Amino acid sequence: MSASAAAGLDQGEAGRRQALRIGLAVAFGMTAAVLSGSPLPFLAPVFAAQFLATSRAPLGLGQAAITTAFIAATGQALSLLAGLTGGNPGLFVLLLWLVYLGCFTAQARGKGGPLPMLLLTIGVIVPLADMLHGDLDRSMIAMLAVAVAAGAALSWAAHAVLPDPGGPAPAPPAIPADPGLGRPAVSAAILAGAVVLCLVEPRLHSAIVLPVTVATILARLEFARSLETAMGLVLVNIAGGVAASCAFAVIELRPDVPVLFLTLLGAGLLFGHGAAQPGKGAVYAGSLAIFLILLGLGLSPLPGSTADSFASRIAYVTAGAIGTLWACALLWPRPALSSHAKETPHGQP
Repeated sequence: MSASAAAGLDQGEAGRRQALRIGLAVAFGMTAAVLSGSPLPFLAPVFAAQFLATSRAPLGLGQAAITTAFIAATGQALSLLAGLTGGNPGLFVLLLWLVYLGCFTAQARGKGGPLPMLLLTIGVIVPLADMLHGDLDRSMIAMLAVAVAAGAALSWAAHAVLPDPGGPAPAPPAIPADPGLGRPAVSAAILAGAVVLCLVEPRLHSAIVLPVTVATILARLEFARSLETAMGLVLVNIAGGVAASCAFAVIELRPDVPVLFLTLLGAGLLFGHGAAQPGKGAVYAGSLAIFLILLGLGLSPLPGSTADSFASRIAYVTAGAIGTLWACALLWPRPALSSHAKETPHGQP
């Protein structure tokens, strides 16, 4: 067998193990959170999926500690700012925009690993949870810290059960040319607008999945090379909402622990297979996050968490995905031509 064929087999085995790690972490994490009565049972499995999809190597202990502290501090700051700027919503929106700008800038430059996407998720959940369930203020930060630590523990357990087979690491995804601050600034404004829409429109107070979808699309759209790729990104995210609706229907018919676990494992393997592919991991990890958030809201013990039908939530996902694509096509600054391209006559090399 040639060296290239052997390397391909090694990569295939590593990808299958990574998909199984994601599936097991998601299934165990969500099942344990639901059984314990967690108000937001999707947090720990979402974090675990992000950690696993970002790298096939286990998360370092120091990195996990820094991530936990940083996310808890960010959540605390957002919660305090929401209270301090209650009489000046414009200032709070500006501060949210600055947080989102930092995250999108780091992602566009390939910095921070899973942290920018995790912070975007927190930056969406905290303001909306504060609006919908003000009684969670005191426990929200503790919930975030515990969820991040639990997500790291789930990723470590998955690696312990299914260690990496070795072999060459997959090539990291290509980072597009630095777009400057133009696109990240517009992306931050689009996401801030989606959050504000949910805050000011009473019918959308519980539509957390809408701005999460917007954040997921914006985080990966920079890497889309064509309209077909961008539409594929939209369809994958909508598939996460449809899968959550189907999973909830199955669990409603058979509300017992084995069915819950096996349903989550099946979905985790389905999306985990895509998340384990080099260059596509973040796309499918985002779709898996939408699946977990939608299903977690349906299973949450919080009052009003099941007020919206799954048809409405899938509509939120669809509207968020298509609206984001349209807004980016309209508002994103076009990349400037290089000086070489400007000087080269049309049709000549």
